[in-house]
Amino acid sequence: MNTEFLEAIEQIGKEKGIDREILTEAINAALLSAYKKNFGTAQNVRIDIDNTSGQVKVYALKKVVEEVNDANLEIDIDQAKEINQSYDIDDIVEIEVTPKNFGRIAAQNAKQVVIQRIREAERILVYEKFLEKENEVIPAIVQRVERRNVYVDMDMAEGILPPNEQMPNEQYRVNDRIRVYITDVKKTTKGPQIIVSRTHPGLVKRLFEREVLEIIRGEVIIKNIAREAGYRTKMAVHSTEPGVDPIGACVGQRGMRVQPIVNELKGEKIDIIRWSSQPDEYIASALSPAKVIAVSILDENEKIAKVIVPDNQLSLAIGKEGQNARLAAKLTGWKIDIKSQSQE
Repeated sequence: MNTEFLEAIEQIGKEKGIDREILTEAINAALLSAYKKNFGTAQNVRIDIDNTSGQVKVYALKKVVEEVNDANLEIDIDQAKEINQSYDIDDIVEIEVTPKNFGRIAAQNAKQVVIQRIREAERILVYEKFLEKENEVIPAIVQRVERRNVYVDMDMAEGILPPNEQMPNEQYRVNDRIRVYITDVKKTTKGPQIIVSRTHPGLVKRLFEREVLEIIRGEVIIKNIAREAGYRTKMAVHSTEPGVDPIGACVGQRGMRVQPIVNELKGEKIDIIRWSSQPDEYIASALSPAKVIAVSILDENEKIAKVIVPDNQLSLAIGKEGQNARLAAKLTGWKIDIKSQSQE
């Protein structure tokens, strides 16, 4: 086995971030397999590779016994002492049994096994890397679209954006750069399967966490998000520091913080509202941009509330096809009955 082979294997390991120990184990396993396959013996053997010269040696491991029952696995005490006087019963003796031209035979067998082991190690590394990134947002490039699934390149791995995780009316073209939210990482025989999303509320949350310094510092907390992807998101925020305006922090001066997120979500509207521990205040804020006259708590246990709005605000409070009211209910966790002033 020449040194170029060993150097090439080591270089591949460095490039792919695979531990040298894994590669050494792979080579040893391949050589052991080659020995047993080509020289038809079941005896215990150890492989030794000289990293400088590339020379391969095979040693049979034999247990020292008083009477030999299996010559492949045992050696009697007298023979052992001829090798070294210090040997005693139950010791293990190593005897070199390297066949002629074994290095050449072994190298041929080792190549395929090592390549396979490198692939396996690479899959494990990718799986572990992306398992840590579950519920995170990462940049991706659209590779192809097949059977309504969008496949994206995420550096070292491929992600699948299924139809139900795609934003309505968003077109995905090859080489488009998008940000995706990792929802699930599964281990399969063909490598990790990584499911990503463009519709998950977590995508909005992570995008704000990257843009807003006050969120990074813990001065502003995102309490909840309700989303109908591609159309509208409502996000409730709360300040942990007096004097910090949570809504202003998320919007930014002239919208400089919220606008990049709106652009990333292809124009999706984002309502940022102030969270409150008082249900009536929280519900009134959640119906933004509609103005609310009064909120009555009808059943605290069942979480049912009635909201009164000005006549000219009713359609705004309900929203197109009921979207605003639906998102407000989802955000707050309350069933909301909206009435106009004249309906009371």
